[in-house]
Amino acid sequence: MTQRTGSPATTQQVEPANGGGATVKPTDVIVEPVRSWEAPDLREIWRHRELLYFLAWRDIKVRYKQTLIGAAWAILQPFLVMVVFSLIFGGLLAVPSNGVPYPVFAYAALLPWTFFASALVASSNSLVRDANLITKVYFPRVIAPIAATFAPAVDFVLAFLILLMLMLFFGIVPGITVLALPIFWLFALLTALAFGLWLSALNVKYRDVGYVVPFLIQVWLFLTPVVYPSSIVPEPWRTLYWLNPMAGVVEGFRWALLGTEPVPLPMMLASGAMVILLLVSGTFYFGRAEAQFADVV
Repeated sequence: MTQRTGSPATTQQVEPANGGGATVKPTDVIVEPVRSWEAPDLREIWRHRELLYFLAWRDIKVRYKQTLIGAAWAILQPFLVMVVFSLIFGGLLAVPSNGVPYPVFAYAALLPWTFFASALVASSNSLVRDANLITKVYFPRVIAPIAATFAPAVDFVLAFLILLMLMLFFGIVPGITVLALPIFWLFALLTALAFGLWLSALNVKYRDVGYVVPFLIQVWLFLTPVVYPSSIVPEPWRTLYWLNPMAGVVEGFRWALLGTEPVPLPMMLASGAMVILLLVSGTFYFGRAEAQFADVV
């Protein structure tokens, strides 16, 4: 008989008590919730990596299924928003762009922002969307919000090609700083995942979260230097402003691609510390709430 106790990652073999010649009963598997405030087991996630792959591939395939232009939406969405921002903020309001053509200035910020917003929405709704799977099959629930970030990553790659063509059109060639670009993309991914762990766990119990997230993203957009440079933020508010992790991501993207003024190191460290705090706390809260997902969802 095989008995599974404690954390789902812990297994214990129990020898049959009726001797070697007796008929052995079918294997019993007992799955118990993780202990209070226990983080998800990374080994357990690795053992379910194929499920992670299939959930991510499912999201990629169905993202633009039965649409007229398919994956072209990944390009059109940030591009059309860039056009609107360029007309209003770059043209009518004459918002400064640090010496960079405003369309490139705005699009370089919209790329990481659109990826972050899409990944946050997908991860926060992942558990509710996969309710049928969660109530029938055991797997590490944290796989759901992680897999939800893969489809927006594919969209990011497609939209990035348009940015390269836009930079070529305006004669902008990135320097050696472009090598730091993957770091800021990873920073955006971890930010989306950190908030996604909190919101997805809360969304299972309080469905109001599904209505709050789109509104939160709209407000967050204007608290992030997407349509304006962070240099116009008054000095008394600047320290508080940099506690917004996406402020460091957006300005980091511009610095890596366009050679704008680099993000001050103390401010970048403040943004990084905030992401780590949210990611660690979100991981433990997710592990705490995981035991109730199948009952509540």
